[in-house]
Amino acid sequence: MTVLTVMGAGSWGSTFASIAADAGSEVRLWARRAEVADAITTTHRNPGYLGEGELNPAILATTDAEQALHGADIVVLAVPSLALRDSLVRWRPLMTPGTTTVSLVKGIDLATQQRASQVIEEVWDPGPGRVVVLSGPNLARECLARQPAATVVAGSDPDVTAAVQAACHTPWFRVYTNTDLIGVEVAGAVKNPLAIAAGMAGGLGHGDNTKAALLTRGLAEMTRLGVALGGDPLTFSGLAGVGDLMATCASPQSRNHRVGRMLGEGESLADIHATTSMVAEGVRSARPLLSIAEGLEVEMPILQQVVRVVHEGADPAEVGLALMGRSPKAEFHGFGSAAG
Repeated sequence: MTVLTVMGAGSWGSTFASIAADAGSEVRLWARRAEVADAITTTHRNPGYLGEGELNPAILATTDAEQALHGADIVVLAVPSLALRDSLVRWRPLMTPGTTTVSLVKGIDLATQQRASQVIEEVWDPGPGRVVVLSGPNLARECLARQPAATVVAGSDPDVTAAVQAACHTPWFRVYTNTDLIGVEVAGAVKNPLAIAAGMAGGLGHGDNTKAALLTRGLAEMTRLGVALGGDPLTFSGLAGVGDLMATCASPQSRNHRVGRMLGEGESLADIHATTSMVAEGVRSARPLLSIAEGLEVEMPILQQVVRVVHEGADPAEVGLALMGRSPKAEFHGFGSAAG
């Protein structure tokens, strides 16, 4: 039996632990707070993040990182991007060399502009092909309710991705493999600030035409950046690309969408942060993603306007006008020979 450890007991970390237990893995779940671990152990719930949703009772929850990591075949990282590097440094003495590491992190390291997999490889160095990413249209509460869903696990070693696939594949959670780690990871990071933009459009009262345009042009931005970083353009037409973008931009369950909607309705970011305990990764990752894009001379006008709102205090209504006032272009501008 595969021993799988999830480090991080937020909404998606707890849900993924439950999925892996459903798949037959022996699952340990590390929680930062004792009250969260106790609730998962005694009630099989994580009410602060998942309400009354029921977790698989076979999960062993603990606040002891050594107990969680000892002898694990697969370690799944489900911590916010802001905490990733410090957490890895703290846990490094407890890691077994060569352990497969799965990143659920959909963000960018603020200090270095590295993707999560690059941070993991730098700090832990588990070995060639041993770092993989898992990403897709996976809203936690729906997955916890065992509603049909699908995701992608991406990495350079097919044997490693196949092992991770087997450890979390269930009749209701379908896992596909992909060799394009860069593309899958870029898609997971970029979709968050794009979801903020979609939420702002909703908060401003705009309809489905506006949302469809934002989603489609956001996909173009995501693809341009991913390809410039070495990703496969086909990846962005798949679950980790357009699939996750659709779910995150359209669903009120998405924390990034919720933050965007509240901004569009006139609330300040400070007030929003004061009323929610959940992390909207798109707020943190928007600026470093834009910096990466500018360094590669990749146009990302939607992302640029999200940065203006969340980091510079611009009015969401004004940035919408700025987007619509850009000079006309061919639809596939920025895609080489397809630009016309």
